[in-house]
Amino acid sequence: MSLKRIRLELARTPDHPDGSNRHGYEFVAPLDPDGHLVAADWSKAQDACTVRRFWAGESDEHGKLIHRRDGKWAFSYAAGEDDDEPIFRFDKHVFRQGEYVSVTEHDGVARPFKVVDVRAALTTT
Repeated sequence: MSLKRIRLELARTPDHPDGSNRHGYEFVAPLDPDGHLVAADWSKAQDACTVRRFWAGESDEHGKLIHRRDGKWAFSYAAGEDDDEPIFRFDKHVFRQGEYVSVTEHDGVARPFKVVDVRAALTTT
């Protein structure tokens, strides 16, 4: 299985009309050669599937990529669903530079993020 480190940066929003490289996420996930998430591999490597949320003016948050019981994917920073940040159609996205994904953040607002980097994180067999 091949785990990838994916960096998302805030895309254009009304507050950031040019986007922002100081707001985003860096996470590890198993991807197939086409850039799609492989759920079966996630279940084998979920401890390695970490996330770091970086936001200008705030401390970084560290957590996990999770697959919830309702079938949705999310970033989670603590036990329970109160802090989960759901990712819209996460399993349908292609993670390649230039693609976009929406994350519903702690404040309940869905924001667009651009995939700016995808690289090997580590490989397990």
